[in-house]
Amino acid sequence: MITDSIRFGTEQIDYRIVYSARKTLGISVTPEMEIVVRAPESISAEKIKVIVRKKAVWITKQRNNFEAFQPRTKSRKYISGETHLYLGRSYKLIVKSGSPDSVILKNGEIQITVNGKSTSKEVLSKWYRSRAEKTFNEMINPIIRRFRKYKVEPSHIALKVMPKRWGSCTPKGKIILNPELIKAPKGCIEYVMIHEMCHLVHHGHTRKFYELQKREMPDWEKWKMKLERILS
Repeated sequence: MITDSIRFGTEQIDYRIVYSARKTLGISVTPEMEIVVRAPESISAEKIKVIVRKKAVWITKQRNNFEAFQPRTKSRKYISGETHLYLGRSYKLIVKSGSPDSVILKNGEIQITVNGKSTSKEVLSKWYRSRAEKTFNEMINPIIRRFRKYKVEPSHIALKVMPKRWGSCTPKGKIILNPELIKAPKGCIEYVMIHEMCHLVHHGHTRKFYELQKREMPDWEKWKMKLERILS
């Protein structure tokens, strides 16, 4: 593996070079924010530096886009008195012993009943996931129908806890949503869903991708900023 770097203002951009029998040079930024340069075998390291430097603004923008999709949810305790989020609203946690395990939203509180075999974290996490499954399904179905005009449809919708992603769209059209999104306002959830649906039409973060995202959600930037703020 060959690695190199350039300076861009006060920032250092590290990148990995992959040589192959190709004719053109391509630069990509992965969801993990790794920069990969795929280059012809004949090109020099200095020439690559020049090209990477010319693309520095684009690279930085791509990394910022992926960084915005990285969950940074504040660590919270699962004890009475702690606050937890649900659909963007803060609730006070009330934990009591009893049977069966249950979670109830009432009077601005998340009331958890826990039997001796479970923990409050396990009970609440299971409840969050069940609410995510129901809410996400209700929200994304109208969006899927809306996107049929572009002749696209996800092959499958799945939930998966991802430490570095709010959402993902695989090359085969599978959309994966982080169930932790259930803690954010519905506008934020819709933004992530539309973002991933746009990737069914345009795979990269190209100009056409952002034009489509703007067309389908004119105020997407507001919800993106809110997602970064509320779950950070």
